Amino acid sequence: MYSSSIFEGNLYNFSAQEPQRAPIGIFDSGVGGLTVLRQVYRQIPNESVIYFGDTARLPYGIRSQAEILQYVREILTWMQQQQVKMVIMACNTSSALALEIVREEFNLPILGVILPGARSAVQQGKRIGVIATPATAKSNAYKQAILEIDPNVQVWQVGCPEFVPLIEQNRIHDPYTTEVARSYLEPLIKQEIDTLVYGCTHYPHLAPVLRSLLPNHVKLVDPAVNVVAACSQDLDLLGLRNTHPPLPTRFAVSGSAQQFAQSGLHWLGYTPLVEEVSFSEAKASHLQQDFVG
Repeated sequence: MYSSSIFEGNLYNFSAQEPQRAPIGIFDSGVGGLTVLRQVYRQIPNESVIYFGDTARLPYGIRSQAEILQYVREILTWMQQQQVKMVIMACNTSSALALEIVREEFNLPILGVILPGARSAVQQGKRIGVIATPATAKSNAYKQAILEIDPNVQVWQVGCPEFVPLIEQNRIHDPYTTEVARSYLEPLIKQEIDTLVYGCTHYPHLAPVLRSLLPNHVKLVDPAVNVVAACSQDLDLLGLRNTHPPLPTRFAVSGSAQQFAQSGLHWLGYTPLVEEVSFSEAKASHLQQDFVG
């Protein structure tokens, strides 16, 4: 089922003749990927973007690999239908559990956040802590990536199941959030880490809380910064950098458009126009249900 959208028209008509002007796709389970979107605005401001938040199935961090793989395939199929030129998987859980598989299945450049984050971490320190969703922590993806780059560093990981729901509920400054963060960081502080990796794109939203609890010398690594730097390099290598002014960012979610728009105002500084998209089984179908702005 398909119904035309107010977003469609001029955004995609030129992509076949001028692939440089096609948008970059960014997706996450919710608002976490907005940290990546903000880096796109800062580092590659000429690029047009389609942002998808899979808010109906959030959080990803408690899902099985089979579930994550299904979700990612649906999202990438939909992204291809929107004629994106590249996708940033702005979700550490997806990057850990699905990236290598879907790269073989889709004829599309797909970037994950883990390897860029791991590279940055080993440049920062030798005693590295990783806070992540339970699924990402269990996968050992960060630990493996870091140790492959530098086997002489030490890595400790902590799964943080409560962070994503608290962030999605905009409870950053809730005293309960501080206590939760303290309990997650305590084992890492005991190990005398010198570097902490945000193993989930939601977590940079917690920077004020985490900074207040960590020793001053601990460096914070935000993989969002590094994955967008990698994206910039790949755009040049592939000849896909856009030199024209960007079109307005298109936002789509699988859950409530209204709720995401309210969160977007908080994290982006403006209220985004949000489209609702519905997926039917393994086939992504585009269904316009609601718009807010």
